[in-house]
Amino acid sequence: MDNLADSSGAAYSGASTGGRGPRRKALRAVVAGAVALAVAAGGAYAAGLGPFARDTGPDPAATRQARAFLADWEAGRMPGAADRTTSPAAAEKVLRSFTAGLDIGKPELTAETAAEGEDGTVTVPFTARMPVTGLGTWTYASTLPLREQDDGSWKVEWTLSLVHPRLSDTEKFRLEREETEPPEVTDRDGEKMTGTRFPSLAPLMTRLAGDGGGGASGARGAIHLVDRVTGAVERTEARFGAKTVRADDGPVRTTLDADWQSAAEKALATHADGKNAALVALRIDDGEVLAVANSPSSGFNRALSGTYAPGSTWKIVTSSALLLKGAVAPDDVVDCPRYLTVGKRFQNVELSEHPGATFRKDFTESCNTAFISLRDRLDEGELGAVAREYFGVGQEWHVGAPTYDGSVPVPRDETEKAASMIGQGRVQANPLIMASVTATAVSGTFHQPSLTAGTEDTTDTTPLPRGVVTQLREMLRATVTDGTAKILSGLPGEIGAKTGTAEVSEDQDNNGWLVAHRGNVAIACVVEEGVTGGGSAGPVVRGLLTAVPGDSG
Repeated sequence: MDNLADSSGAAYSGASTGGRGPRRKALRAVVAGAVALAVAAGGAYAAGLGPFARDTGPDPAATRQARAFLADWEAGRMPGAADRTTSPAAAEKVLRSFTAGLDIGKPELTAETAAEGEDGTVTVPFTARMPVTGLGTWTYASTLPLREQDDGSWKVEWTLSLVHPRLSDTEKFRLEREETEPPEVTDRDGEKMTGTRFPSLAPLMTRLAGDGGGGASGARGAIHLVDRVTGAVERTEARFGAKTVRADDGPVRTTLDADWQSAAEKALATHADGKNAALVALRIDDGEVLAVANSPSSGFNRALSGTYAPGSTWKIVTSSALLLKGAVAPDDVVDCPRYLTVGKRFQNVELSEHPGATFRKDFTESCNTAFISLRDRLDEGELGAVAREYFGVGQEWHVGAPTYDGSVPVPRDETEKAASMIGQGRVQANPLIMASVTATAVSGTFHQPSLTAGTEDTTDTTPLPRGVVTQLREMLRATVTDGTAKILSGLPGEIGAKTGTAEVSEDQDNNGWLVAHRGNVAIACVVEEGVTGGGSAGPVVRGLLTAVPGDSG
């Protein structure tokens, strides 16, 4: 079955599969007998079961796996959560469609006490608090089944009912919102903005709130359990209602700029070739968002809530981590071979190679193998720590609308560490994040992005040293004048940029990325299945910068 969300918000989910691991009955029988003897003898271990206490009850490894699964799901690390199950492909699709189709923000999943079954399985009950964007929180209880595998590890035995007890092959959930009049929205100068004039803003307008809460005044809706075939409502799981709209609420004033928004939408319509794509432009000095555009303009907001591997645009963060600790300098020779094997074979786009290249050349030509060769100069988890501490990635952002704020997990092995150096593996971002990363790199200071005034800022970051900023700006500029972002050369202003090509799967073309800065504006664009960043996202960004020559400074 397919498991995408339909236009009404229905979450479709595939059927479950699972495996059966070895029993540990023999061991437990021995333990039980030993305990019985100890009690019968009245020994000193009888009260606490002495040395046998650690062998009774559920295996702690099963509980750890359950909690890790919930933590990954809670943080939006769907590939990581799925890998902890007996059916990763099905699990990832269902978890993504469940949260996206029901418009769920960041869930809160709380594990309860584990229990062990007669057949050797372990079950971990949990409470799910699912914030439905703009409506309220849906709370329910479910259970994770875990089974020991042939290699002695534990996996969550995948079944649809663990996501919610009533999710099945015959029933699914559907989110229905009552039609409400969206609030009046203006740009930063007070100019009225409508969904008719700016199609990408239509789905976003009811999510904007002047208090930064991301909700809509007067929003109402419900989550229904429906028959997969007929769509008939079988029961209502949750109802939501909000306060009545007041006449004196007034318009929601945003940070958007009508000229930038119009140019962004036109650039996607003209240059994205009908592919799924998204773009964000924001001010470097304060993080205020000037434009949010999506193609198609209706439906899922890829620009703010998408979860993509950022590909080589992430080399901005990787370079920062290396430069911060003096692990490399721009003029150091870091060879760029065609291939490099770290568990798997990594290669450069179009199988390029640059023998004897400097690190600057590796950056401007986006050499994957050179960056991967430097992986041992960063400690485990250091890339994620730099992303969080200096760029705010993975911290909770309060933008004024629903967002996904990025994830950089600690690599599980050397292959994943190699992949994370080039923005692959489990590194996740979107255009909002990468526009912010670019702004931070060229200014040295992270500013939480914002769409409305008065948003709460709970982030805590450290400024980049001026020397690192200078090096990053120089390499970004060289990428336009001498590297893979030459498509932006010849435009007015001193533009810096970085291209990116992100692998998706063997049966899909790569996603194309490009980030850029000019004046006081940073931009990020992704084009799904765009093959290369310069060839797909490049024309979009060039079209935007051509249409809006000013820098909104």
